[in-house]
Amino acid sequence: MQLDDRILYEDNHLIIVNKLAGEIVQGDKTGDIPLVESVKEYLKTKYNKPGNVFCGLVHRIDRPVSGAVIFAKTSKALARMNELVKNREITKIYLAVVETAPQISEQRLTDWLFRNEKANKTVVSHTEKAGYVKAELAYKVVRQLTNYTLLEVELYTGRHHQIRAQLSANGTIIKGDLKYGARRSNRDGSISLHSYKVAFEHPVSHRLVTVIAPLSGEMAKMLGGDFPIL
Repeated sequence: MQLDDRILYEDNHLIIVNKLAGEIVQGDKTGDIPLVESVKEYLKTKYNKPGNVFCGLVHRIDRPVSGAVIFAKTSKALARMNELVKNREITKIYLAVVETAPQISEQRLTDWLFRNEKANKTVVSHTEKAGYVKAELAYKVVRQLTNYTLLEVELYTGRHHQIRAQLSANGTIIKGDLKYGARRSNRDGSISLHSYKVAFEHPVSHRLVTVIAPLSGEMAKMLGGDFPIL
């Protein structure tokens, strides 16, 4: 799917893209072309811009995760969006297909996380520990599937592998997420976690922006194309 077909929102200040599972948001040691560079090339071509194009990343999602990613087209917009992130003023809603239904159908989870950089994995503690950072999210069951359960997850803090680690520690492992205990991988290498909705006050116009990212890949096959899901 071409990038042009995955633009969810664009104005003079921001651009929001529906990331495919398997895409990297920023460059890493793999050398694969990151989404941020694809967005820069899109802007350069569309607006016939000479030289380097500014494209600031507002937040990240993991490589095997799909869904909405926000970029800023100006340094001013990036600075203001970073303030929204810092003050937790961006609503982030995810969809997660999990292997086992949670014992409690709706719950807020507060844990403490430690990032093991060598293993590229996050360790969860249910009690406060030195060197661990506080992590909060809320989930609720929105659909019971044949062999799985669909959760809506609202993310309050943006920690490394937060949703994956916290749900796993709660006994609800995301489908396809081998790193956090899934029984088997997804065929396309994705995990069944999708950044479904972002909402925030626009940094310049101050109007409410709400964007929903349609599903793709394995999750689209499983859940179908009926939008909005929630």
